[in-house]
Amino acid sequence: MHAKPHAPSCDRNRDPILDVLREHFAARRNVLEIGSGTGQHAVHFAAALPQLQWQCSDVAEHLPGIAMWLDEAALPNTPPPVELDVARGPWPSPTGAAPRFDAAFTANTLHIMGWPEVQALFAGLDRVLDAEATLIAYGPFNVGGAFTSESNAQFDAWLRDRDPRSGVRDLEAVDALAQGIGMTRIADVEMPAHNRCLVWTRSAHA
Repeated sequence: MHAKPHAPSCDRNRDPILDVLREHFAARRNVLEIGSGTGQHAVHFAAALPQLQWQCSDVAEHLPGIAMWLDEAALPNTPPPVELDVARGPWPSPTGAAPRFDAAFTANTLHIMGWPEVQALFAGLDRVLDAEATLIAYGPFNVGGAFTSESNAQFDAWLRDRDPRSGVRDLEAVDALAQGIGMTRIADVEMPAHNRCLVWTRSAHA
C-alpha cells in the first residue's frame, strides 16, 4: 500500500489561492484542474467551494495518490480523477449535463512542462472550455522577460538543470496563448513566495 502523497508547499499556498478562487470562481460550476499533483488542493478547494464540481486530472502515475486524498475526504463534488496528458489527451468533459467546463485551474505546472506542452494545454482548453469560462494559473512567472526575484532565478536554473525543456515562463508569452483562445486577462495577483495567480475570462460577446 502506497503512502498518501503530501506536498508541504500545498499547505502553505492553499489559502492565498483559495482567496482568488472565491472571487473569480464564485459564479462557476464545473472546474477542470490540470495537473492535480497530490490531490491536496482539490480537497481543500472543493470543501471550501461546494458549488463547484471539481474534476481532478493528471498523468497516470499521479492518479492513485490523488484518489487517496479524494476517497479520504469523501466530498460529493469531487468525481474520480481522470488521466490527462495535455499533449496526447484525451481531454475530459464535465460529469453531468454541462457539455463543457466553465472554469479551469492549474498550479505549478507550466514551468514543469516543456513549452510545446504548454501550447498543447491551451489548445486543449480551447476545446473543453465554454464561451464564458474562467481560467486561473498559479506559479512563478517572469515579467517583461525578467525574473521577479533571485529565488525565482535560482529555481529556474534548478529546473533547467533537471530538464532543459522546463523553466519559469514569461507572463507575456503565456498571456499570448490565452489570448489566442479568446481569453482576456482580468487579474494578476501577487502571491507569497514570489508566485502569482493569473486570471483570464472568455466572453460570449467577444
